[in-house]
Amino acid sequence: MICQLLQLKKNTSLKIAIMKYAAIIFFLFISVVNYGQRPSAKNNGKFFDKNGNRMLYGGESNQHFTINNLDLKEEQFHYGLGRELFPALLEPDFETVTDADWKDEDRFLLAYKGDDIKAYSVRDLTRHEVVNDVIDGEPIFAAYCILADLGAIYKRTYSDKVFTFALSGYTYFDPKIWDGLDGFILWDRETESLWWPLIDKAVSGDLKGVRLQKLEDIYWEDTTWKVIKEKYPNAQVLISGQNFERPIRWKSYKDVSDIVKKYGND
Repeated sequence: MICQLLQLKKNTSLKIAIMKYAAIIFFLFISVVNYGQRPSAKNNGKFFDKNGNRMLYGGESNQHFTINNLDLKEEQFHYGLGRELFPALLEPDFETVTDADWKDEDRFLLAYKGDDIKAYSVRDLTRHEVVNDVIDGEPIFAAYCILADLGAIYKRTYSDKVFTFALSGYTYFDPKIWDGLDGFILWDRETESLWWPLIDKAVSGDLKGVRLQKLEDIYWEDTTWKVIKEKYPNAQVLISGQNFERPIRWKSYKDVSDIVKKYGND
């Protein structure tokens, strides 16, 4: 037993994963239990100026967001844990309904199109917040915000470009929207624009003003495990507890003016 513990201590990757998971649990705990005392991102120095640009802390020195055209109020941002803390999945793994173990009342987002049926538990989405996936050849992402109780399936393709979404580490509130509830701020890897799902659009970056695209209602639903077992026995179910090494670099789109023109609302 002692040898096993010593070996565990040497496993740096495992320790980092445990620390990240503990931070996520702590964040969710203080978000729900201590809702009235949410830490102000601005008061905690998450906004700063660098080389003539307005910046938002993103974790590591090369991960900060450039927010010169931010469409939100800085004083209404909360937290700022770093944009790679939550493990937004890039290549999710699934299991069969037979192999999965859930209670009948457990809540799921379910997507179905063509021959594909994908089930994402709200419990797992609370940890990942975003699961990038593909259904019937169409890139999508499943997202859930525990603070606003907002869950939906979105498209990831704009014109001929596919985007990858993740959580920024920030929440934002507006007293005039969703009864003033906090909602997670997302970002896309390809342009590093920020998105606020509570208003369904990008709020900074090259894609500012572009609308989030929900998958058509006929292709997804908010349901329970009991319904999935009875009506969708061939569904693929997201495996719990997944993690991955965050990418060091990723594809970048330099010119998205056609997307802004086609999908923007300004």
